[in-house]
Amino acid sequence: QVQLVESGGGLVQPGGSLRLSCVASGSISSINAMSWHRQTPGKQRELVALITSGGDTNYPDSAKGRFTISRDNTKATVYLQMIRLKPEDTAVYYCAAHHPSGFKYWGRGTQVTVSS
Repeated sequence: QVQLVESGGGLVQPGGSLRLSCVASGSISSINAMSWHRQTPGKQRELVALITSGGDTNYPDSAKGRFTISRDNTKATVYLQMIRLKPEDTAVYYCAAHHPSGFKYWGRGTQVTVSS
């Protein structure tokens, strides 16, 4: 089992920055990748960043140039640095841990609100 706990969400003005953290615990040795996703009511959950066990990263066009995923293996923590935030970035942001089988563990999410 893997447990994920997100933190760092909150209220930020448009153009501002925010850094999210995801701390993993449990049986994490088999995890192949970690990712961040976001979801708003009535919309599909969408990937915003992914990092593989080898350190490769992947971002959709909506996040490229503004979002950066990173990790600290000594702390079992994955980060999402977000800059130049826009109102449309407002969502609940979820952390996910990927097994080779395709199964994903999910955190409970952290709210990000971009508004003036």
